[in-house]
Amino acid sequence: MTPTATYRLQIQPDFPFSAAAEAVPYLAELGVSHLHLSPVLEAVPGSTHGYDVVDPARVREELGGEAGLRELSRTARDHGLGLVLDIVPNHMAAVPRHNRALWEVLREGPLSPYARWFDIDWEAGGGKVLLPVLAGRIGDELGAMRVEGDVLHYGEQRFPLRESTAKLPLPELLDAQWYRLGWWRLARTELNYRRFFTISDLIGVRVEDPEVFDATHGKIIELVRDGVVDGLRIDHPDGLADPEAYLRRLDEATGGACWTVVEKILTGDERLPADWPVAGTTGYDALRQVDGLFTDPAGAAELVGQYREFAGPASDRGGYWEATARRAAYKVVTHELAAETAALTRLAERICAADPALRDHAPWALRVAVRELLVRVPVYRPYRIGGEEALPVEAAAAAKGAFTVAEEAAAVDVVRDLALGRLGEGPDHAAFRARFAQTSSALRAKSVEDTAFYRYAPLISANEVGGDPGRPAVDPEDFHAYCARLARDWPATGTVLTTHDTKRSADVRARIAVLSECPERWADFLRRITEEATRLEGGRAPDPHLAWVTWQTAVGFGIPNHDRLETALLKAVREAGLHTSWTEPDQAYERAVTAFVDAGPAGPPLYSAALFARELDPYVRANALGAALVQLTMPGVPDVYQGTERQYLALVDPDNRGPFRQGPPDEKTAVTQAALRLRRERPEVFGESGTYTPLTASGPAAGHCLAFCRTGEVVTAVTRLSLRLSETGGWAGTELTLPGGRWADLLAPEREFGGGPVPVAELFADRPVALLSRAAVREGSAASE
Repeated sequence: MTPTATYRLQIQPDFPFSAAAEAVPYLAELGVSHLHLSPVLEAVPGSTHGYDVVDPARVREELGGEAGLRELSRTARDHGLGLVLDIVPNHMAAVPRHNRALWEVLREGPLSPYARWFDIDWEAGGGKVLLPVLAGRIGDELGAMRVEGDVLHYGEQRFPLRESTAKLPLPELLDAQWYRLGWWRLARTELNYRRFFTISDLIGVRVEDPEVFDATHGKIIELVRDGVVDGLRIDHPDGLADPEAYLRRLDEATGGACWTVVEKILTGDERLPADWPVAGTTGYDALRQVDGLFTDPAGAAELVGQYREFAGPASDRGGYWEATARRAAYKVVTHELAAETAALTRLAERICAADPALRDHAPWALRVAVRELLVRVPVYRPYRIGGEEALPVEAAAAAKGAFTVAEEAAAVDVVRDLALGRLGEGPDHAAFRARFAQTSSALRAKSVEDTAFYRYAPLISANEVGGDPGRPAVDPEDFHAYCARLARDWPATGTVLTTHDTKRSADVRARIAVLSECPERWADFLRRITEEATRLEGGRAPDPHLAWVTWQTAVGFGIPNHDRLETALLKAVREAGLHTSWTEPDQAYERAVTAFVDAGPAGPPLYSAALFARELDPYVRANALGAALVQLTMPGVPDVYQGTERQYLALVDPDNRGPFRQGPPDEKTAVTQAALRLRRERPEVFGESGTYTPLTASGPAAGHCLAFCRTGEVVTAVTRLSLRLSETGGWAGTELTLPGGRWADLLAPEREFGGGPVPVAELFADRPVALLSRAAVREGSAASE
């Protein structure tokens, strides 16, 4: 069953299945068709997110166990709702004391029946698995270790001992294990298992192995076949060895009757492979399109110039997106992903050594070629074997620029052909192809989402997963073309505006996006607020880039909450890695950040910032309501993140991952409920047989009205760039031509419109958005007008 709309709930110990069941009547009344649950399989105790799975064969006891999940499903069905689960095929928690499969591997070594579960390069580790868990070098940590029975204790951590080794002296005991305990810093260069991005606490799982797939998916498939679950969200498919093969196996196992979407981040004009057996993506591509509608391109360009002048031209604060992203990619590939790059180089060396035609490529040249190609993959991963678009010729030509001798640069062609599956089909060739793609996706995520997005800040509302800060605005014609393609090719794909991973909620982004319509006001505010804050002790920002980001964030928040703002900003400066980082914290710099928050956005200047934000409220309202209505009625299945049916102001995790709390309804709630109920009542209008038709306004302000008709029965109309609209005279002389018939405004039931030209000022008399449904013909009235 394809959902009409889903509602994401963050299931966690503080909000278990029983709490979700209590929310079911409210959510049914809201109008969704399915609850969308965060991961529910057994995870590390206390985990608030569930992506650190330790046992995929069991539903998590802290949440209420399998009985609790099945009871939630029954309660949901009693109210006409189904369940969608978020599943994590790519990785498990590398916490041996909780992960039984990993425990057995560490105890029995490569002969363990669980050894095939994990991507471990035993040869690279000298027959051992490196566990980078020690606070310092091992010689300094021996005193913190002790043996009890057949278990090695180190702080709160536990490790199994190989048979007959428990009575050995500690140094000999450590040497006798199938694992090597190491300083946590060694993970960067010495790690010999695949992990999730750069997180060594999450170990990659080999679901490409049929036995591993069956073992790790048996419970999920059982829940689907028993009718407990109707749909699946696949977390991070780019991390898998072969996403397409995995999805085909999953589709077959679930009988092809499960609505499935993948968290596939599409870049630019990249398309999801048409033959993947899924309904579409989780919706980050839609997020970028919708956000872009409410961003003014001219003003965004002006902000870039202001940012360059304010933040200074040095290094990554210079305001050039492509250069910032490329520098971030080099940083990540040579530092955080050094172990992954080394693994690829070893594979390439082995392949070349075994092939007489390739034997003379030097290891150093292969290493450089791997690095230079990885940083130039224009998408998250080259998932199409032989696909030129994933590693274009231009990328290879640029990569060769790192070599001074043309003959040595030929290593680039070798690595490119290996990555695209053009140089043989042996086990090492397949391994290289898969690992290159997996590393590429990790590099893209870490360098773009987690580094460059925090280094480049002209308009931070554009710095969102799937977004393009270099091109933050989307033209209405391009949006219509995108929607027409979705209606034709992916009518059941997911759409989102806010998720557990967004760096700023949709309502925060809606506030910040207004700055693109008034860059001159922003410049004046920034000048005034900087002078005001600087007069206070601690009010001078430690660097101008941080000041810019802080004040945009404060505007986005309206009235900033000190603790939430400080946490988000400290995360931002650590991710950016320009002055401090997670692994190399600069305590003095971070104290300066905290002092700046205390004195600035959380001090006396708070009132000036709140006043400026309040001046923008009417235009924020248009952005927030417009984005919500567009997402809820465009092609695809909308996902409503918990709480976003009303104003929801949240920053990056953990701020946006708290338990669900039902709040008082507001104007946004009314818009959301009207759209969701309409989708549920009229699935044929929005479903796979539905159509999408752009509607074009005419007159001097036509570009400020975006409208479309779904299947001839429902019209969505919203106001875009409302501040610019107010500056240029409003709606005078602008009309929107409605299809023939009578149209009822579902947001103001007393109002109806006839077909043909309608003054836009009349359409938006009460609010900046309208949701029209073809009205039933009243007795005695004409059939159409």
